[in-house]
Amino acid sequence: MTAVLLKTPPLNAPKLVQLSNGLTIVAEQMPVDAVNLNVWLNVGSVKESDEINGMAHFLEHMVFKGTPQLKSGEFERFIEERGAITNAATSQEYTHYYITTAPKDFAQLAPLQLDVVLNAMIPDEAFERERLVVLEEIRRSEDNPRRRTFYRAMETCFEKLPYRRPVLGPATVIENLTPQQMRSFHDYWYQPQSMTASVVGNLPVDEMIETVADAFSQAYIKPTDRPFFNGHNSQVLEPEPAFNDIIRREYEDESLHQARLVMAWRVPGLTQLEETYALDVLAVILGQGKVSRLFRDLREDKGLVSHISASNMSQGVQGIFYISAQLPVENIPRVEAAITEHIRQIQKQSIKETELARISTQVANRFIFNNERPSDRANLYGYYQSQLQTLEPALNYPSKIQSLKIEEVQNAAQRYLSPQAYAIVVMKPTVK
Repeated sequence: MTAVLLKTPPLNAPKLVQLSNGLTIVAEQMPVDAVNLNVWLNVGSVKESDEINGMAHFLEHMVFKGTPQLKSGEFERFIEERGAITNAATSQEYTHYYITTAPKDFAQLAPLQLDVVLNAMIPDEAFERERLVVLEEIRRSEDNPRRRTFYRAMETCFEKLPYRRPVLGPATVIENLTPQQMRSFHDYWYQPQSMTASVVGNLPVDEMIETVADAFSQAYIKPTDRPFFNGHNSQVLEPEPAFNDIIRREYEDESLHQARLVMAWRVPGLTQLEETYALDVLAVILGQGKVSRLFRDLREDKGLVSHISASNMSQGVQGIFYISAQLPVENIPRVEAAITEHIRQIQKQSIKETELARISTQVANRFIFNNERPSDRANLYGYYQSQLQTLEPALNYPSKIQSLKIEEVQNAAQRYLSPQAYAIVVMKPTVK
């Protein structure tokens, strides 16, 4: 085992340990009477072939259906009896499972969490029951106007990258998956070299590391050979080129009362992390909060939209800069033109030092405030260590944001947010 204490700001002092079996553990003590264990796996929908799209999310459900040591529901009962919390989530690039416990219960509950993650049995009958649950989740997702709009936008933004597919997968694929396919998927991906265990709370760091390491060694059964698995996404993931024109898609949606508009640009992802900081600031300048430019102009001053926001989605290989609005159909042309004009103004040096200082402080402080609890901090460390094999972005994000210059923000707008080339998706209410 090798360990290193990372150079960090005063409030952050995580310790990173690499076990000989490949498991990475990140641990930090916080003076809050709780401990959170967050187990991250480097597998999500981008690792799936089209034939099994949705498998990673479906497996997230099945992990809780029992192990050779724990009957289905027994893990949750132990958690509830001690007032602890457990949950899980799946995205394009990762799956993670987490528990929050009282410090006195951590040594007993952490081994149970690792057991359910590593040793899921995936029984046939439970698989068939849970398939119905997942299909219902897909149906509800497709019935949600906001999610439908997002799916349409991602399909428009990406021609080849698997970000264009929903994490839940299509119902037609889920209906045909088999328990054995899922067991093979689990055996292949749920291995220590693909895992990061992040633990933060009010116990000594070395004690938390030892608890996780011992629990993992007891729960993990090393395969004699790397399990065979034929459900890989074999595509080499490379960023798609920036749009060179306006790609417009329009749809009718009978469930809508107002139109939805999305404008999106392909931008750098985590593989070009240094390029993402200025885009984060641009998203706040344009459309986050009641003093953002688009909110003040298009909602408060002109009343053209009922809602508008901007975000910079930094996915692994490629991100999306995403502006969305809810508005009357007749206002769509004016709103689209106004958004592109705001981008032009930023590109022409309309940002002032006072505005950048205010926004940079807001973004940095929001990041700090959002990572005050053990669960937040464990989530943060697990994400960056699993996705980038480094904790530096988790520790240095505020300083990176606050060191940005006006020229860097404007250069990012000029380079990545063309007013003449973007994807636009419009969802209009069906005319009756």
